[in-house]
Amino acid sequence: MPNVQSPSAWLRDSSEPEWSELAHELFVRELAAGELAPERFRFYIEQNLLYLPQYARVMALGAAKSRDERELAMFAAALRQVIDVELPENRALLARVVQAGAPDRGGAREAAPANLAYTSWLLAVAFSGGPVEILAAVLPCTWSYGAIGRLLADGAADHPVYGPWLRFFGGDEYDAVVERMRHDLDELAAGSGDAQLERLAVTFRTGVRFEHGFWQMAYATRT
Repeated sequence: MPNVQSPSAWLRDSSEPEWSELAHELFVRELAAGELAPERFRFYIEQNLLYLPQYARVMALGAAKSRDERELAMFAAALRQVIDVELPENRALLARVVQAGAPDRGGAREAAPANLAYTSWLLAVAFSGGPVEILAAVLPCTWSYGAIGRLLADGAADHPVYGPWLRFFGGDEYDAVVERMRHDLDELAAGSGDAQLERLAVTFRTGVRFEHGFWQMAYATRT
């Protein structure tokens, strides 16, 4: 890894071209244009509400494997963010979308295969790895939302739901969340040898690929 790069930046660059292609997924492009079918967005939110509790369990495993108070606080804060903020906000957004008449495509019934594969992999990483492996697995999710928001928010259509959604992920508040997680990974990965960094790169790249699968699943609206 070149000395001029942080570990997180190197992991991102090592995941190209998959990383940059996330912003070109049909779901994301149509959402930014204000043209995404409402049933697709409803399906996405419903699947996200099945994803987030598993993500929270991954954070809980990170807390359980923490080696000091710094790591414990890091994962405990991430767990609280999911439980206290993200789940309630997603439930409120779903209620709004349903009230607006978005058709039901069964997204709340069960986790779609792509969702199940993603969360099962995250849990497997959390059970088998340590704090740095867990962060390398979850960072593509957090970071890519911010990258997509930053790229597309300014030119997004004036849609009453999609516009605010994109602007939130492209805003300074969410950017601070991304930077904090990147800083945490950079600290944990500092001093890692080439072999460990290569393993983390595989983990990060796999997370990016699962993000592609999640967007494609939501667009297809199939469980």
